[in-house]
Amino acid sequence: MEIQVGNKTVDATLLSKEGNNVKIEIDGQVYDVDVAMLNNGTCSMIYDGNSYSAELTKNSSGKHYQVNLNYSTYQIDILDSRAKYMRMRRGKSSSTVQADIITAPMPCKIVKIYVKKGDMLKAGDTVLTMEAMKMQSNYKVTSDCKVQDILVKEGDSVRVEQPLIKLNV
Repeated sequence: MEIQVGNKTVDATLLSKEGNNVKIEIDGQVYDVDVAMLNNGTCSMIYDGNSYSAELTKNSSGKHYQVNLNYSTYQIDILDSRAKYMRMRRGKSSSTVQADIITAPMPCKIVKIYVKKGDMLKAGDTVLTMEAMKMQSNYKVTSDCKVQDILVKEGDSVRVEQPLIKLNV
């Protein structure tokens, strides 16, 4: 996903999360961080042997945060991951034809699958909901098609580019 910090935009990918241990890649650099969210909106982090405490305030949309850290305030915006994914796909091909395999655009968890094998879909139908870094995104097909096979189940954690659903387009 893209995150805007002030005037700078960075690319962030959650690589893994086990308990409080988070591995995240930001602009190609991997960080191992111990993160604990406290009830009062405070985030306690340990990175590279150093302890940090940040106060997080988010707006009602959940995509804009104010972060107070080390006596400085940062404005952070979560940019639309689906829009980024579609820009990346358009960059690979000028066609907007639905691919015959839906793959994961990022490491994520499959939250809900709305279709079953054999279903006929219309352009714009929602196929599944995925979650990455506590943000949920819906995947919608771009043209009429039929579900050939479902390769994952609800609750599965998947890697980037992992095939999720096969379609007959």
